[in-house]
Amino acid sequence: MNIRSIMFLAVICLFSCQKKEAANELPLTGVIADNAMVVSAHPLASKVGLEILKNGGNAVDAAVAVQFALAVVYPAAGNIGGGGFMVYRDHEGNTDALDYREAAPLASSRNMYLNEQGEVIEKLSRLGHLASGVPGTVDGMVKAHEKYGQLSWETLVQPAIDLAQNGFPLTAIEASSLNDNIETFKKYNTSQPSYLLRDWREGDTLRLEDLANTLERIRDAKRAGFYSGRTADLIVREMNRGGGIITYEDLTNYHAMWRKPTSTSYKSYKIISMPPPSSGGIALSQLLTMIEDIPIAEYGFQSPKAIHYMVEAERRVYADRAMHLGDPDFYLVPTKELTDHNYLKIRLNNIDKNLATPSDSIAAGEFSLYESEETTHYSIVDKEGNAVAVTTTLNGSYGSHVVVDSAGFLLNNEMDDFSVKPGFPNMYGLVGGEANAIMPLKRMLSSMTPTIVEKEGSLYMVVGSPGGSTIITSVFQTVLNVIEFDMNMQQAVSAGRFHHQWKPDVIFVEKDKLNEEVLKKLSEMGHKIEQRRPIGRVDAILVTPEGKLEGGADPRGDDMAIGF
Repeated sequence: MNIRSIMFLAVICLFSCQKKEAANELPLTGVIADNAMVVSAHPLASKVGLEILKNGGNAVDAAVAVQFALAVVYPAAGNIGGGGFMVYRDHEGNTDALDYREAAPLASSRNMYLNEQGEVIEKLSRLGHLASGVPGTVDGMVKAHEKYGQLSWETLVQPAIDLAQNGFPLTAIEASSLNDNIETFKKYNTSQPSYLLRDWREGDTLRLEDLANTLERIRDAKRAGFYSGRTADLIVREMNRGGGIITYEDLTNYHAMWRKPTSTSYKSYKIISMPPPSSGGIALSQLLTMIEDIPIAEYGFQSPKAIHYMVEAERRVYADRAMHLGDPDFYLVPTKELTDHNYLKIRLNNIDKNLATPSDSIAAGEFSLYESEETTHYSIVDKEGNAVAVTTTLNGSYGSHVVVDSAGFLLNNEMDDFSVKPGFPNMYGLVGGEANAIMPLKRMLSSMTPTIVEKEGSLYMVVGSPGGSTIITSVFQTVLNVIEFDMNMQQAVSAGRFHHQWKPDVIFVEKDKLNEEVLKKLSEMGHKIEQRRPIGRVDAILVTPEGKLEGGADPRGDDMAIGF
């Protein structure tokens, strides 16, 4: 199938999806396939991944192709100027985890975002050149392909090049998003990216010639096509013009890393997720362990009692996150202690079944030791049963808003994910301390939670979400929706969500998604409630009892599940 056919089918799919949304009808069942499935944040990227699978590629091949395609068609979060995490499980049950998270430049320092009075300089860690960490995506994709890929590298990168060169139709969501960010692009770019500075409409064709040229260099030279040569020259020149600090040495020094996934049991299920510098795997393990003996299924889906216990667990887990989690290469993360069943059961002891626990009365656990919301997730299963869960990001929507001149890609604003000052909240309201302080070469803490679930030794679910601090709770609730509340994948993904992160002491709930009587009861229990815009965009795959694959694409965006 050529790129024009892919775009035509994607536009047809988008039209039907928007008709469903307009009619307020969410699908009761996700897309069903016999052999393989791709679920991502954009129809064109999902189509690219499926074609790779149909042409003999495996799940990692498809993941590489989807990553590069998203960098073109989903610029708010898809990227080559950011980073992410990959969790992998092969059809025999062997697992692996790839950390291609961004790293702090060599010239970074602990107090680089503070003024002379020690106060945080507004937006300095969030917008502009100084907000960017050293990108990890390209090296991550190269390493994933070298270890597990089957098809040629050129085959995997070419679809993204075609999309960038030929152009692609904007969805209504993407057009609106670009328009909303025009003024910020103007403010933070040294050379104005003309393709981002016009009034876009749904169906307009977006062509990205500079990005196509950069992708060609990556296709032809792999890692060297990004971290050295012309692309590296363009990055360093951009830094020099805009007051950034990423250097040639930073680019040369960056390397993605293979790590051992986290693993925990939940009843008869095994949960495989991402270790630090992601907090996702440990936090998800803590949440599931704490809730395991609470009969939430008996209480009922989104009943006040079930939500109360889930929120109280979230409150305690996020307190631990703020104190104890960071880059394991720079800080001794107490993984064993944090995930110890006895410790977690003790954390439950002061939960009142009828009243909320004030967050100010909750602290992180103590151990004896010697030592934007704009992310995107995709889930893939191939015909052999190999599975990949990938969460990748620029951090905030469009990252730092800096487009590398003549290279055509956006740089991340991941430096904001460090604790720029102890106790000071980042853009997602998360606070942190010493474990996540800024240090050269260090990787900033993340909430990304790409996860694979086994049931009785077999592949059962692939799941993840964007959403900054809400990622962990979105994955937590989606997993429980299937296991405890007997939902299929699409129902679990579509269901309303809520979130608590210790501080601020508030339950955030999706607007108009929870019953008013439930909200009233939670308020009477002492919980503070704040309704907000949608939480997360979960894309997930479930193995059905019949052995088929059900893809659940989140209706909160343009997300698409497709299989064969």
